[in-house]
Amino acid sequence: MRKVMLTTLLGAALFSQYAVIAQADVSSLRGANNLDAPAKAVAKKKQMKVQGGFDRSWKLQPPSIPHSIEKDRISLRENTCMKCHSKANFKKEKAPEIGESHYVARDGSILDKPSSRRYFCNQCHTPQLDATPLVENTF
Repeated sequence: MRKVMLTTLLGAALFSQYAVIAQADVSSLRGANNLDAPAKAVAKKKQMKVQGGFDRSWKLQPPSIPHSIEKDRISLRENTCMKCHSKANFKKEKAPEIGESHYVARDGSILDKPSSRRYFCNQCHTPQLDATPLVENTF
């Protein structure tokens, strides 16, 4: 009997807390927009023109991209990043060559072309934007 009463009281306390939370206004990075309403279109951020790019925040951080990538295409058949950053073209284009780690397969063997795990550049490398941070960052 005591166990049933304790469980009932605990359930009632949790439900009353949930009811208070459910009534509170939700504050998020999205702002005061109703979550059921369509979001407002976000203005595109202006890309920075930084010579040489940003410094890396940690040792193995992928470098950020200091140029526009709006016209670049990466698909299963085509990767326009390789027009400038491949072993064959980087000197002629005066662009950084992709790292040696991009030519290592999962089993550790060295490949002639970039590994399929490293083929989609913008999974790790992001363009530099002139944007204010959404939250304070002291990293």
